[in-house]
Parts: sequence; structure tokens; C-alpha cells
Amino acid sequence: MSSTADPAQTLASPGHDQTQAPTSSTTAATASTAPHDASGGQPAAAAAAAAELASTKIKLLGALKTFPDFPIPGISFIDILPLFQDPVIHLALLRALELQVLESGVKPDVIVGLDARGFLFGPSLALRLNASFVPVRKRGKLPGPCVTASFEKEYGTDYFQMQVGAIERGQNVLVVDDIIATGGSAAAAGTLVKELRGNLVGYLFILEIPFLHGRNKLDGVSTTTLLETDG
Repeated sequence: MSSTADPAQTLASPGHDQTQAPTSSTTAATASTAPHDASGGQPAAAAAAAAELASTKIKLLGALKTFPDFPIPGISFIDILPLFQDPVIHLALLRALELQVLESGVKPDVIVGLDARGFLFGPSLALRLNASFVPVRKRGKLPGPCVTASFEKEYGTDYFQMQVGAIERGQNVLVVDDIIATGGSAAAAGTLVKELRGNLVGYLFILEIPFLHGRNKLDGVSTTTLLETDG
């Protein structure tokens, strides 16, 4: 999904509202492990984090740019690159991703980023979470022994690889990428994590193309998109 000119850096329907309610979409979510106060509500810290996340998402949605009729007529293309062009927005993106992970209640030991756009924010997110970063790359790009998984693309089969020993047995692993489209590349990354005996705790994306139903390929693993757009 991070490869060249895939169906989205992302796309949305015409008339997309850039400032819609800031929500995230999660499936198979892990129940929160945060304690509750005597009234049954969230503790103050959790409530403050939720409010910060919501306000930050509004800021991020406002920074996205939409290009109508690209790459083909009838498609509105949402460009995520402006999120990285302004240092203030870039920091806000990293903070939002960090809060989104912490909200899940599961601390990852390893962040796995997909080639190539997962590399834009995966290492920085890993640092914020005190986790290691492991890249998934196209076949033939990594030195040493590797594990390999295939996935189908529009024009044939492609292959992802991960270095043997990059993940230790039992480590909690979160897979990240910019967009979930058909889900094939993300599923291949999940296969590699499992082959290395990692504990795949979830997938995290900035955006999603819902009508492609990519989540259906992720075997019910917790899957979250940071920003929701029409489309």
C-alpha cells in the first residue's frame, strides 16, 4: 500500500469535508486496562488524553490536501504529505499516533513499518513509545537471512521481507503504514511477524479506503485508522 501510485495516498468521494468529526476506526479492539474512578468514569488523565487526541485530529484533518480527478476522473485524492511539511503539524501527527496507541492499552515492543511510507513516521513513533523499529521491505532490499511473504497486487504478485532476528519471540508488535487499501501488503507484514514468533497486537494506519474492505484480510487483528474521511 505504500508502493508507488497505489490507490491512495489516499482517496475520498467528491465534496469531502476536511474538518469532519475527529474519530478513529478500530476493529477487534482490546478492552481498556485503565482503572476507573469511583463514579465509573475515565480517570482524569485518560479523559485529558482523549480530549487532546480529538483536538489534534481536527488539526490534522485540516492539514490534508485534496486533489479532484486524480489519478483518474471521479476520484478525489487526499494527499498526506502536508502532514510532514510543517514541523508543528508533523509533531502533532506523532503525538496523535502515540495517544492512539496508548489508548489501546497495549504497549508495543516493536513498531513494524511497511515499505515505503511506513518509514515516514514509524521510526519516530517507535522512539516516542520506547520501542524498536523494524522495516518490512520489498524482496531483495535487505541483507542477510530473511523471511518472505507474498501478496497480490493489481498486476501480479509482490513479496515482502523481514530480517531474521529483527523480532524476538513473544515481543508485542504493532504494524504501521500510511493507508490501508486492499489490505494485502499489511496482511503480508503480519504473516512475517508471526513467522518470527512475534505477538501481533494490531495494525495502525493514518487513513483508510473503506470500500476496498482491506480489514477483511487482517484476520480480526485490532485495526485502527487515525483519521476518518468520507469515501
